[in-house]
Amino acid sequence: MQPWKGPLKKKDEFRYEIPSDYKSAMRTSGLIFANDTMIRQVTRDNAPEQVANVATMPGILGKSMAMPDILWGYGFPIGGVAAMDENEGVISPGGVGYDINCGVRLVKTNMTEEDIKPKLRELVDAIFKNVPSGLGSEGKVKVNHGQLDEVLRRGASWAVEEGFGWSSDLEFLEENGNMEGADPSKVSHRAKQRGLPQLGSLGAGNHFLEIQRVEEIFDENIAKLYGMEHTGQIMVMIHTGSRGCGYQICDDQIRDMSKHFRKEGQLFVSDEFKIRLPDRQLVCAPVTSNVAQSYFKAMKCAANYAWANRQMIVHWVREAFEKVMGKPAEALNMEIIYDVAHNIAKFEEHEIDGKRVKVYVHRKGATRAFGPEMADIPQKYKAVGQPVLIPGDMGTASYVLAGTQRAMRESFGSTCHGAGRVMSRTEAIRRFRGDSIKAELQKQGIYVQAASRKVVAEEAPAAYKNVDEVVEVAHGAGISLKVARLRPLGVVKG
Repeated sequence: MQPWKGPLKKKDEFRYEIPSDYKSAMRTSGLIFANDTMIRQVTRDNAPEQVANVATMPGILGKSMAMPDILWGYGFPIGGVAAMDENEGVISPGGVGYDINCGVRLVKTNMTEEDIKPKLRELVDAIFKNVPSGLGSEGKVKVNHGQLDEVLRRGASWAVEEGFGWSSDLEFLEENGNMEGADPSKVSHRAKQRGLPQLGSLGAGNHFLEIQRVEEIFDENIAKLYGMEHTGQIMVMIHTGSRGCGYQICDDQIRDMSKHFRKEGQLFVSDEFKIRLPDRQLVCAPVTSNVAQSYFKAMKCAANYAWANRQMIVHWVREAFEKVMGKPAEALNMEIIYDVAHNIAKFEEHEIDGKRVKVYVHRKGATRAFGPEMADIPQKYKAVGQPVLIPGDMGTASYVLAGTQRAMRESFGSTCHGAGRVMSRTEAIRRFRGDSIKAELQKQGIYVQAASRKVVAEEAPAAYKNVDEVVEVAHGAGISLKVARLRPLGVVKG
């Protein structure tokens, strides 16, 4: 892909603007959160063009934004954030992506690195055995179509009622693990067929389970409130999404929306919706249309599937710890710190130009980062803002940040979602050998258990941006603040 050559105006140390006159159809400017080093990386591909393209969409309010982990995506860039007016705006599946509600969950323990060190391999192996993972992996709980509809409708609540986890878990999940208004009738038979066998599985690619230790604490007060008491404390991080069910829902809905568009020169045009798009991957529909609401209700089903999926995985992780450590999960204090989605659209209220307005916020490879006193975060965290979970790569670190009021004012309560790739999976497989990567990580004290050597090569640390730099930009811009840095000790890769 050719590097981007469009105009960029440096606004400050952490912000670059694509001016609204770059394209005649732009309705607002683009804003990329980056520093001088990262912006050179950002412009190596054409992702900024996608930021500009999103700025042409009907009803966009505020700016078309991209977080510091921006890279080329489907229609929207990965790292993209855009808010659409509740009456004049559109909903676009490309603004969410194919892995609907791919997200991260963090579980704390009262154990230290010294407690688990003698049993680390045994713990990782037990988790690998207990949690189905790998390409096309299938869950070990079989559900029928009626039960799957309940999963799509109720999310993590269904999983808890079925015995997967504790009722207290739900308070610490985004949306309490259940987006209301999900309608399983909007989900195709094919999507349900793909979802049936995969419920309760990790999947492959960048999805993972990690045993981590708290390496550094930046804000002691917030860290303690979140449940991170000291360095050396053991945490478990889970990163996965809605599996084949969510992918198929997205694919189906894009196909249905695309029927309302035709190609006209370089544009994609809908006479019915009076929409002209510079990229067919931005296919969308007015928020008030049946087409858009059908997608939104089906997307909520996929989101609920993902929350149920992560809930079941947490249950099996706790079981593995119980077996290896010889104590109940309750005695190990394995409570959920938080769960965040980073591929999702939400109907939210925000302040724009001094007015409270309702908007459909698209976050694609971007994490909600609501600040203090927001109604939608757990009571326990209201004084400091919600936890924001930022996974890195398996050789470096992950972060816990806190949402801020500045994010509420500037980025619709959004921030980055991870390190972001700098190398394609194909290139990573060409350059690296899975066995060599595992051996290198072992030398660093990181034990990796994976479904295949290929996925270890794909996920080599060198294939990712430096997560420390990504987080420094988000922190420096004030759209989320550093709380703690977590280092992996044991990794399960699908």
